[in-house]
Amino acid sequence: MKGKVYRSTGSWYVVHAEDGQVWNARIKGRMKIDEEISSTNPIAVGDTVLFDAEDEAVKTGIITGIAPRHNYMVRISPHNPGQKHIIAADIDLALLVASIAEPRTSTGFIDRFLVTAEAYHIPAVLVINKTDILKPKHHEILESWIDIYTSIGYEVFPVSATDAATLAALTERIHGKITLFSGHSGVGKSTLINQLIPGLGIRTNVISGWSGKGQHTTTFAEMFDLPDGGKIIDTPGVKEFGLIDLAQEELSQYFPEMRRVLHQCRFNNCRHINEPDCAVKQAVNDGTIAIDRYANYMGMLDSIEKKW
Repeated sequence: MKGKVYRSTGSWYVVHAEDGQVWNARIKGRMKIDEEISSTNPIAVGDTVLFDAEDEAVKTGIITGIAPRHNYMVRISPHNPGQKHIIAADIDLALLVASIAEPRTSTGFIDRFLVTAEAYHIPAVLVINKTDILKPKHHEILESWIDIYTSIGYEVFPVSATDAATLAALTERIHGKITLFSGHSGVGKSTLINQLIPGLGIRTNVISGWSGKGQHTTTFAEMFDLPDGGKIIDTPGVKEFGLIDLAQEELSQYFPEMRRVLHQCRFNNCRHINEPDCAVKQAVNDGTIAIDRYANYMGMLDSIEKKW
């Protein structure tokens, strides 16, 4: 039988078979895994798997293989730094939910997510939630973020998850797509998904009053069907989005605004630090590359250097 993995708990997987039946399946014994992908989880939500029935009555099965993946997105394993963890497989969109206040999402976190999506050739969109609680000083930041990211080519959706009227454009964008939802804990990701899928009832939580940080409400990745077509993959809130398997010399290729001018640098292996005739640094000086994006690039470059 063939089915799609909707939920992973580490050892058991909820699989929706092609005939619509829902199975709980596990891996038993040695199974052929894609050797090019060394990760802490051999199977991810979104994977299409082959499985045999173990107990027809209670719908348990044994996974025997994984169909070839169209794509996948990874992050550093939260439990095994230095190893990769597959967040989800076979996705159409990588969507980051961010907030400017309660809690504040740093542009460094945003840019690491976008770079990872670029590296794995997955279109990414940015959703800025909680626009209803923004103060005047926050609106300046909102306009700045919209300007920076739309000028690069990313789609930005300012929304309030508690106001369904603000979600129309986003609803249309993810229609018919398999969309990965990611973001810090507390940015309102679960509230947003509850609005997009009425009656789902994902547990939500409030921001911790003493720390200003969100509390985790999602423990395992899980996929849900959108009412009008498409799917959402909800993922646990992440504190950091560490890069993995990226070399310093290729990092700038995953910044679209840098990619446009790389061919103008004097040196093919320019890292855009202190090399002469660097088109990227010139673009930063000219204001066509945002200084914050360049600063985040330098921070990522440094983190890659320290890792090696």
